Amino acid sequence: MSAAKRLRARMAETGLVHIMATHSPLSAILAEEAGFDGLWASGFELSALYGLADMSLISMTQHLEMLRAIAGRTTIPIVADIDTGYGNAINVIHAIGEYERAGASAVVIEDKTFPKVTSLAGDGRQQLARVEEFQGKIEAAIATRRDPHFLVIARTEALIAGLGEAEALDRAQAYVKAGADMILIHSKKKDSGEIESFSRAWTGSVPLAIVPNAYPDLDASRVKGLGNIQMMIYGNYGIRAASTGLKETFRRIIADGGVQNVHKDIVAVDEIFRLQKMRELRAAEARFLR
Repeated sequence: MSAAKRLRARMAETGLVHIMATHSPLSAILAEEAGFDGLWASGFELSALYGLADMSLISMTQHLEMLRAIAGRTTIPIVADIDTGYGNAINVIHAIGEYERAGASAVVIEDKTFPKVTSLAGDGRQQLARVEEFQGKIEAAIATRRDPHFLVIARTEALIAGLGEAEALDRAQAYVKAGADMILIHSKKKDSGEIESFSRAWTGSVPLAIVPNAYPDLDASRVKGLGNIQMMIYGNYGIRAASTGLKETFRRIIADGGVQNVHKDIVAVDEIFRLQKMRELRAAEARFLR
C-alpha cells in the first residue's frame, strides 16, 4: 500500500489526522516517534531554517532536497507545501512529477499570486490568483499524478486576504469542481470563529484541512464536532520549538560562562547517537569492515 493510500485510509479510520511541520530529517524523525499521522514539508519552516522570509525565496530544488532527505529517514506520509506551485499550470505539471517521485503523498497548492507572502504576516501583500487560473493548476495536478491516491489539496487564502466567507466558499467549490481532493481553509484571526463558520457553511463533496497556528485553542475534540475537517496541520511548531530551545540554551551558556549548568537540561549525546542509528552502524562496522 502506498503512503498516499495509507494517508487516505488513516483519515477514513480516525476521521481526523494530525500532521506535524518539519524542516529537516531530524525533526521528521522526532515527529514520527511522537505519534503524528504524517509530516508537513513546510516552506515556512525551511525558509526560517535558512534565515529567510517565507516569500518564495526558497527554490523548488531546495525544498525537494529536504523532502527527499525526510522521506529517506521516515515512514509516515508527507504532505508537501508547494506554495503557489512555482508558477503557472505548466510549472505545476513539473512540480507534481518531482514531488511524487521525491516521496510526497500529497501536495497543498495555494491560490495566491507568485511571489507569495506568508499568510500570517499582519501587513503582508495577499493577492489572489484568478479562479479560472487556479482551477487550471488543480486540473494539471490531477492529470499529472501517477498514484490515484496522491492527494491534491487546494488552499484558498480568501479569508487571509480579507475577502470574506462567501468568496472563500465560492473559490473552494470552484476548486472542487476542478478536481481537488480536499480544501485547506486558512485564517489569521486570533480565534477560530472564521474557520468554524466556514466549516458549518461548507456543503462541498470533499473534506477540509486547517492550520491552527493563529487560533491554537481549536483542539481536536472541537474540530471533530464540526464534522467535515479531516486534517489538522501544525504548520510552524517544529521551527518555533527548535528556536525556543536554541535561544534559551545559548543564552544560558553565555550567562553562565560555560556549559556546566545547561548540560543537565538537554538531551544526552547518547540520545543523538540513537537518532543517528549509531548502534546499527557500529554493528555494520563489526560485520563488514575487515
